[in-house]
Amino acid sequence: MKMKRKITPTHTLDWYIKWAGTFMLLGGLVLRASEFMPGLDILFTLNGTVAWFVVGWLWHDRSLLVLNAIAAILLLITLLSETGAVGRAALSL
Repeated sequence: MKMKRKITPTHTLDWYIKWAGTFMLLGGLVLRASEFMPGLDILFTLNGTVAWFVVGWLWHDRSLLVLNAIAAILLLITLLSETGAVGRAALSL
């Protein structure tokens, strides 16, 4: 069986962003699974989803844009609710 030659460009801006985002997402999952420093996992995962949103933007890939925009919004809501910022904002209205 003949191996196909890799055609994905390396060491470009999107390449660095996608790998940074991947490691941030994986780091967030490891932190969540280990229950080490609760809350930090959300920050890692949020940064990873934002990085992948940027990659989707650079690649003009709507599926990456939709998935990571929704994930980032949900993670931001979770982060704000865990820090109590949502409750304080509601009380100030």
